[in-house]
Amino acid sequence: MRLPKFEYFAPKTLEAALGLLAEKGVGVCVLAGGTDVVVKMTLGRLTPKAVIGLEGIDGLNGISFDSKKGLTIGATARLVEVAHHPEVLKHYPALAHAVQVMANVQVRNMGTVAGNLCNAAPSADTAPPLIVMGAEVTTASQKGERRLPLDQFFKGPGLTALEQGEIVTSITVPVPAAKSGASYHRISARCGVDIAAVGVGVMTLFEGETCKEAKIALGAVAAIPMRASKAENLVQGKKLTEELIVKAGDQAADEAKPITDVRASAEWRKQMVAVLTRRALVEAQERAKKS
Repeated sequence: MRLPKFEYFAPKTLEAALGLLAEKGVGVCVLAGGTDVVVKMTLGRLTPKAVIGLEGIDGLNGISFDSKKGLTIGATARLVEVAHHPEVLKHYPALAHAVQVMANVQVRNMGTVAGNLCNAAPSADTAPPLIVMGAEVTTASQKGERRLPLDQFFKGPGLTALEQGEIVTSITVPVPAAKSGASYHRISARCGVDIAAVGVGVMTLFEGETCKEAKIALGAVAAIPMRASKAENLVQGKKLTEELIVKAGDQAADEAKPITDVRASAEWRKQMVAVLTRRALVEAQERAKKS
């Protein structure tokens, strides 16, 4: 299928992009890497009257780490750049792994973390690890800038909290606390080539042998990436024994709300939530001990 006709703009500044977005109004699409947007347009699922490309805007493609502020990922920073950035590998191995195992080489060379999140697919691989690590999305519009916790960003399949005239400019992730660790596990029919059928992100914080805090986020098993709050409460304040880890996996599976589709059945997805939650809890604990 041919692409629909549309106007294309390539502003050089964020101010110019925001001006165009306000001027053109409803029916305008913002493009970073284009790996989701162009596919939707080709399939006829997206027919924008105008497309605003962000790639030429200076400062949006940066990846930086500050020992106090944490990690900042610009809106046009490529997935492959995030996956192999030394500070991401050192401080955020769960995020690095999530990006390394998602999609394929071509997509990782073009796609962006911001685009993966703005596409708002329940199966977005970057969402679970970023949610458990407390990431925030920074947006800009002609009204100003705002920051939104990532776990409040998703409103439904393909729907986000972005308002008319807003552009995501960056994602920020806090500095990991001492004695904390994060992990991400996913499963699909053909490894990274396929969209994740199930994804689980876990973050744990320890005080001695006690799990002081735990966050568990599930992907591809609900309308949006979701927190398994009951499973979190089950392990917080306790020593992570093998028995407790099994119970936490079962509890996370109970909280999941999967559907049956071409990639997997709802029953199988629940089983995999339990398995992947256990694996992620074990790995997060191991990383916390080394931090």
